[in-house]
Amino acid sequence: MTTDPETLYRQLGRLIETMPDLTQAPVPPEVHLWIARAYALVNEVGNLADSAIFSVTVNNLGTTDRYNAAHQIKAIIYRAFAVAEMRAPAGASGAFIPVGDSFDAFAALSKVLQTATKDVLIIDPFMDETVLTEFGIAVPENVPLRLMADQASCKPTLQPAANKWVQQYGGTRPLLVRLAPQKTLHDRAIFIDQTKAWTLTQSLKDFAKRSPAEIVRADDTAPLKIAAYEAVWASAQVII
Repeated sequence: MTTDPETLYRQLGRLIETMPDLTQAPVPPEVHLWIARAYALVNEVGNLADSAIFSVTVNNLGTTDRYNAAHQIKAIIYRAFAVAEMRAPAGASGAFIPVGDSFDAFAALSKVLQTATKDVLIIDPFMDETVLTEFGIAVPENVPLRLMADQASCKPTLQPAANKWVQQYGGTRPLLVRLAPQKTLHDRAIFIDQTKAWTLTQSLKDFAKRSPAEIVRADDTAPLKIAAYEAVWASAQVII
């Protein structure tokens, strides 16, 4: 294996996220390209049997046996992903959430939120009550939770949910909510203790519900992202 474990894990996650319809006949050029990338990544995992089966099965795509071939290819790719996930560092594990895995989404996001000791800032232009009803309770007690959404794109259910949160928890689970000017938020992100940054591929209200989602640790760009959004927070409209 020449690719480092975390990179291979993320590349396989992206591959699954962009998986095309493999039952098309004839096979379109873009699907051929996706299959070639899949084959390369399966080889990187190092399971020689799966690599061999993959090579043979690909030839059946576009034929009358294409549905069985597509099923076999998907199974091989998911096996490769599972192996890569086991090899990946603990900080990367659980970052890719297949579609419909709502509990895995909750568990992965909760794992990030539970690491906070001083502060959590969640950025989501399309934020709704889900951020509180499904994920907010994972933030440890007495750690301030800050939410920032787009004033034109956030959902009307956010503020009533925030009001109920404050009524119920008061100072034991501090909450602050602000709305940024329209189109000034370009990411969906979670910042922990103003030192660690995670980006999300989807809004929390839709996370992994209709398509695969990913939580990505932004180590290299974390200081820049945190500074940029702290500046937006400072001038955003205060709701709570």
